[in-house]
This record gives sequence, structure tokens and C-alpha cells, in this order.
Amino acid sequence: QVQLVESGGGLVQVGGSLRLSCVVIGSIFSINSMAWYRQAPGKQRELVASISSGGRENYADSVKGRFTISRDNIRKMADLLMNNLKPEDTAVYSCNAITWANNKYWGQGTQVTVSS
Repeated sequence: QVQLVESGGGLVQVGGSLRLSCVVIGSIFSINSMAWYRQAPGKQRELVASISSGGRENYADSVKGRFTISRDNIRKMADLLMNNLKPEDTAVYSCNAITWANNKYWGQGTQVTVSS
């Protein structure tokens, strides 16, 4: 059974930083992309950042220049470094992994709260 386990969420003040980590546990063959999504109360889930197996990064406009996604293919991990956090970044952040066979996996999510 494949599990994605996130860590690193919490409460931070405006302008602060957090690093989220996602590790894939279990047997999974050939991860293509990994990504972080977020969902704020009353809003739809949105893509924050993604990274391909080759390292190509993609970011939502709202986080460009502040967030950085990275991955370790050997350890099956993906991190999201979040700098200069704003109140509007408050959300539940979830990790996503998609294999080359197009199987999709999700983590349970981790809460990020930015206080002003």
C-alpha cells in the first residue's frame, strides 16, 4: 500500500518561513511528477507547485518568487520551502504523486496557518 506522508506544517507569523516535506512510503513504480496543492476554507483546491521527474518546476503565480519545490528521486521525497508567508497562504497543504502509469496518490494534508 502506498502512502504519502506530509510534515512541517504549523503556525507562523507573516513574513516567516516553513518547509513542508512529503515522503512516499511503500512500493511505487516510477513517479513522474510530484506536487503540492492547497485548499483554504471555502475555496477550491489549487495547485501550488509541481516538479517533474526531470526537475522542471511549475508554480502558481501567487507563490512565484516565494516558494521553492524540490525533490529527491532516490528517497522519494518532495519538499516545499515557503518564504515570506502571507495570511492568504493559510490552507491545508497536500502532497500529490503521479506515476508514469497515471496512478495518482495523495497525502492527508498538513495545516499551514499564517497569522498577521
